[in-house]
Amino acid sequence: MKLVFATNNFNKIKEVQSLIPDHIKLLSLKDIGCFEDVPETQLTIKGNAIQKAEYIQENYGFDCFADDTGLEVEALNNAPGVFSARYGGEQRDAHDNMDLLLKNLNSKPNRNAQFKTVVALHLNNNLETFTGVCKGEITAIKHGEGGFGYDPIFKAKGYSKTFAEISLEEKNTIGHRGKAVRLLVDFLSNL
Repeated sequence: MKLVFATNNFNKIKEVQSLIPDHIKLLSLKDIGCFEDVPETQLTIKGNAIQKAEYIQENYGFDCFADDTGLEVEALNNAPGVFSARYGGEQRDAHDNMDLLLKNLNSKPNRNAQFKTVVALHLNNNLETFTGVCKGEITAIKHGEGGFGYDPIFKAKGYSKTFAEISLEEKNTIGHRGKAVRLLVDFLSNL
């Protein structure tokens, strides 16, 4: 089975590839000749995931799945949420995003947050969605060199290290994207 993962984010592809069984060949947007920006204009994480999956199916004719992820911080009314990638500006710079988030949390004692990933699968003209959540907290400063995005300031509940300080395998076990992708894989295994 061939499935397109509708992203150009190499870090996401690497994370997801390690979870997908060998009998499923994962194709990137580059592999199918898609070089334009896939629209993400919805106001929810789920809406963006669905929009991306439908765009690839409609414009390229491939069965595919897409994900959208957001960091939801309690003290900021669940911001940045669907705007996580652009929180610090249109340049989509992870350090700008983290710096703004830490500044906005500076005087707030509540550091509770969660990562949420929704995976939308468009397969045989049917649409399915799978959601993974990882609860945790925002640290006061950045820790670690691994991971990407907000990983240096997010510590999963029950863990003393940030996502940027743990291995990819461990992050996939406890993390939001890993949980959503495992639900996707379970669904595909039962077809």
